[in-house]
Parts: sequence; C-alpha cells; structure tokens
Amino acid sequence: MIPDVSNSLTWLEKHYTILDGIQRGVERETLRILPDGSLSSMPFPAEIGSALTHPWITTDFAEPMLEFITPVNTNIDYTLTFLRDLHRYTNIQIRDELMWPLSMPCFIGKEEDILLAQYGSSNEGRLKTLYREGLKNRYGAMMQIISGVHYNFSLPQAFWQAKEGIKNTEEGQDIISDGYLSLIRNYYRFGWVIPFLFGASPSICPSFIKDQKKLAEFSQQNNGSYFLPYATSLRLSDIGYTNDAQKQLGITFNDLETYVRGIQKATHTRSEKFSQMGVKVDGVYRQINDNILQIENEFYAPIRPKRVPRKDETPSEALLRGGIEYIEVRSLDINPFSPIGITEEQIRFVDLFLIWCVLAPAPKMSSDELQCAKVNWNRVILEGRKPGQIISMGCGDHHEPLAKVGHNLFKDLLRVADVLDHKDSQKRYRQVCEHLDVMFDHPELTLSARTLQAISDMGTAKFGFALAKQYKQQLNAEPLQILTEKDFICQRNQSLAKQKCKEEQQQLSFDEYIKQISQ
Repeated sequence: MIPDVSNSLTWLEKHYTILDGIQRGVERETLRILPDGSLSSMPFPAEIGSALTHPWITTDFAEPMLEFITPVNTNIDYTLTFLRDLHRYTNIQIRDELMWPLSMPCFIGKEEDILLAQYGSSNEGRLKTLYREGLKNRYGAMMQIISGVHYNFSLPQAFWQAKEGIKNTEEGQDIISDGYLSLIRNYYRFGWVIPFLFGASPSICPSFIKDQKKLAEFSQQNNGSYFLPYATSLRLSDIGYTNDAQKQLGITFNDLETYVRGIQKATHTRSEKFSQMGVKVDGVYRQINDNILQIENEFYAPIRPKRVPRKDETPSEALLRGGIEYIEVRSLDINPFSPIGITEEQIRFVDLFLIWCVLAPAPKMSSDELQCAKVNWNRVILEGRKPGQIISMGCGDHHEPLAKVGHNLFKDLLRVADVLDHKDSQKRYRQVCEHLDVMFDHPELTLSARTLQAISDMGTAKFGFALAKQYKQQLNAEPLQILTEKDFICQRNQSLAKQKCKEEQQQLSFDEYIKQISQ
C-alpha cells in the first residue's frame, strides 16, 4: 500500500498558509511542420531572435524543434497565459508553418533530413550543435525529436522553515536538498500515476520505426497507425526517449553528493561503445568526447534535481555549491487537446502529487530498488489501461490493483487540495482530484484513451495534422495578453546582440575550447 502520510497531512492542515508561493515554470517542445505535413527544413526564424540567447523561445535537438520557456512565477494563470503568448507570437513568425501537437513525430522521411539545431559561430554555440551531433550518432536523430513538457517546481521558503525548523534557506540548504531527494524517491515509486492519467502517446506513425520486427509488436489500424491497445506513453518507453547505456550507471537519489559524484563520474568515464565511433574523424567532430555522458544533461531521468548555474558552472557544480533549488518533472507528454501542450488541471495535479511526495516517508533506494520501481513505470507505460492492471509494492512479490493504489493516493491528495484551496472559493484543486480519481475505474477517460479513440477514427497523422491546423487558426485569432509585440522585439534585439558579442569576444580556437571543457 501507499505509505502512511496521515500525521504529515494533519500537520499540513494546521499550517495551511505555508504552501502559498509555490514557484513554477513550464518548458514545452514542439516540431515545426510544413503545410504538407513534412518536417520543416527552414532555420529558426530570425524574427524571433537568437536561439542561443533568447530567454523564452529557443530550439531543442533540431532546428525545427521549438522550445518555449516561461519565467518562474507563483501564479498558474499567469504562467499558462505567458506560455500561450509565446505560442501566439511564434505562430505568426513561422508564417505558414504549423506546430505539431503530439509528442511522437510523424511525416519523417530519412533521419539525415533532420537538421541539427544551429547556434552560430561562437564556441558556445558550436558546442551545443556538436552535443546534438553526438546524440544523433549515439542514439539516432529520430529519438531526439520526440517532444514533451517539462514542469519546474519549488516549494516556498515558509514550507521548509515550518517543516524542518530552519531559520533561512541558506543555512538549511542541506536539509532542503534532502527533502527534495525524498520527493524524488517517492516520485520514482509512485510517479507512474502521471503517465496513467496524462500519457498521450499510445500510438506511432510507421515512419518512426524502421525495424519491421519492432513494428510487428504493435497492432495496426486500417488507417495505418500502429498502437498498443492499453499503452499510455510510448514516449517514455524503450522505443521513445530512453538510454540503454545509462542503465548501468547505478545513480541513486539518497544524498546529493553521491548523486552528483555519480553524474560526474559518467561524464569522465570512457565508453567503449562510444569510443568506437571516434571523437574527431578526418578533421570532423562526431561527438564532444567518448565518455558515457558527453555532458551532464545527457543523463536521462523522468525527474531531476536542479539549481540555476552561474557562469561557467556545470549543473552538478551548481548543486554542490548551493544545494537543490527546484525539481524538474520530465514525464509529461504533449497534451494534444491543448494548443499549448498542457492544461491548468495537469499543473494542479502535479502540484498536489509533488507535495504528497515530499510529505510521505521515503526510505532510501538502492540502484536495484530503483530498477524495481521502473518496472511499475514500464507496466503503466505499455499496459496502464489494461483491465485488472496491478502495481508491485517494492521489490517483493506483493502486488496491489492499480485502481486501489490510485484511489488511496487520491484520498491523501484531497486533503492536500483542501489546504491549497484555502483562499480559493472555486476549490479548483479539489475539483481536479474529483475529476481525475474517477479515471482509475474508468480508464477510457484518460488522456491516452481519448487520444487513441481520436486516432482510431482518423489515424495518427490525420489527427495530429487536423489539430495543428485548428490551433494555427485559433492562436492567430487571439491577441497577446501579458506580453506585447514590443516585448518580443526587445528580446529579439537583445538576444541577437548577445550572440554577436559571444562570437566577437571568444579567444580560444574550437579545438582548444573542447580541450578546456573536457578537463
């Protein structure tokens, strides 16, 4: 069963104001496609600015792969409206191109047609492109253009002061880091609830998998779509964004220093497999280095501890310096039924769940136990809506029905919801709980089931393309609400100036730069 959180919930109910001021940020990825459905080969629009230095709109793996980034804010409505403004403005700047509304790509011809993201001639910009070259050579470009939503979350200082008795976050940073690591361990144990409720990639286009034996594992619809009947999030499965080379790292989340040392070891340990492809062959770089991880961000995880790094700091150095500042949740699929890929309901649920994770007892986990937790994730990812589906409780033989575990979890979440709703006459967190709890008995209401139903009617390609055109028209008709065109022009000019400055001020050759950062 789920851990007993009753005492912590009673305590929280007595300190109901300490959750006021939760900080959030959203990052949403999407592919630019042409009116005929093919992947765009056009560069990142100069009208937006520099993808290297723009704070809100950039690219991820590929040049046509947009990434929208909201600033940190405590207001959910503000964050979603800001994100929508980014979509509204970009929608105009990409002219007749469309934004693909699904996590899994479609209409892809050859992998060689996927243009890596370009960031200019500075060493920093060239390194970002080279990192992507390494990802392409290591894992394939197709996997890298799968899109998702990342949700950044941090609890207010008042929460930690009340819970742990610390006077300020700086003095109690080790305690706070331990608290966030507890959250992460519980996320691994019970975070499968997120793909169960919000997974939205139960199908793939045939162009995504070239291996016919792999395709044979899927059911095929008359419209050409391939799917698994009870799947929730193929994006999170082995055919999606996973990294087999990292499974042997044994990185755990029991204490910050051990976690960081594990990441740093992986970025300084040579991989025999990656060495075989070479680092620089015939004068052309194929990857930054031949280590297990080229850089720390290559470590794949459904959730990450984070701190904003200072200049020239790596993510792990930032964590060692100041401790964990916030959590990045990385297991949300693009919501195809939202023009911006995420909804208020999803944000409110993730808030509730992460708060529960930090309150619930979280025994330390060995790397073997971590792998046991991942079994539940895979079960839900591939067959989450299967009637009678079970969840393993720990590494033993004890199992519980998924629906039973889900209902028990939501009994706790309702109490957290009432705390968060203490100033909200609409009781919106409670509404979220009451709406989602029903899905454990009626999985046909989940996002993956709704997506699969639409795909069975239209096909994956037609469904995505119809939504892309619908959202194009919808966003075009909407005025900006928070940002102004002047704001976007200002950011464009500033970002282009920053990129130019980086290109003009660099002193090292690229070879010297690579050597320096590899030390």
